[in-house]
Parts: sequence; structure tokens; C-alpha cells
Amino acid sequence: MPYRWTPPHDTLPTVSHETGAPLWRLELWPYRSLKGKGFSTTIWIMFGGGLIPIVPFIGTTAFWVLLGFMLIALAALWTALRRSDRDRLREELLIWPDRLFLTHWPEKGPALTWEANPYWVRVSLHPEEGKVENYITLKGAGDPREVELGRFLSPDERKTLYGELMRVLAHLNR
Repeated sequence: MPYRWTPPHDTLPTVSHETGAPLWRLELWPYRSLKGKGFSTTIWIMFGGGLIPIVPFIGTTAFWVLLGFMLIALAALWTALRRSDRDRLREELLIWPDRLFLTHWPEKGPALTWEANPYWVRVSLHPEEGKVENYITLKGAGDPREVELGRFLSPDERKTLYGELMRVLAHLNR
């Protein structure tokens, strides 16, 4: 899943007021395209596969036309995969006993933040009526804003994340 709890959501960390570190940290990111060796393998396979239909035309003008189109398609694939790696869309949720802090880094623009007391936070799962299926929102007491969490995750991942987040907040409110 493209998110990670530190420490795992099913463990209850000890409260340390000396370090000021959060009890839990949740990092969320969208799926990334190929990286490293997978990227180069894909490019080489596409190059080799693109050559197969144009080999019979070697020595003709059609060969150069088809080769040009194949290289344009290969460049488009290269660009799309590299752009996917450059996108910095991600979210981070930090949870202390008395504070919950959400930071959302959009693809463009400055980071967006939201803060609330975890005791008063209402986590909602909207199975159908949200912007996407199993839409997760957070709302703090006295704050008119309702923020979304993990919109880029799949519906099943959001549903699992909702359950995990509810368990973590239940640990805090004991």
C-alpha cells in the first residue's frame, strides 16, 4: 500500500514528553511509475518491440518515417514515466497525545496544513457520497473546514486506512 505508519498502527508507543516526537506518523503517497532498473528495462523492451514491425522496411523511405513515429512514442513514454517520478504529491499525518497535524504537499504550490486536538477529531468515511468512493475526511471541533485524507489511494486502501486511523485515535482517547 502506498502509505506507511511509523511505528505500526497496531502498536501503542510510549509517550515521551522529552523528545516532543509524535506518537505516530502516517505518510501517504500516490503510486509511482517505474523506477531504476524497471524503467530502463521498459524503455529497452519498448524500443526492441517497436523495431520489430519496421525491420522489413529497411532501405526504404517508409523505414525512416516509421522509425520517427516509433522514436516519438518512445520519447512520450520516457517523458511520462519521468514526470510521474517528479510529482511530489504526498501527505503526512503526525499524531501526538494532544495534537494531530496534517500536511498536504500538492503537485504545485505551497504545502497545506491542518491541525486539531485528536480528542475532538471526527473521522468520516463516505462510501458513496464523497468525491471518490470511500472518501475519508477529518474535522476538528470548532473548525469549519473538513479536510480529506488519502484521496489518491484506491477505495479498498482508503477503507483499510479508515479502520487503522480509528484504532489509533481510540488508543489515544482511552
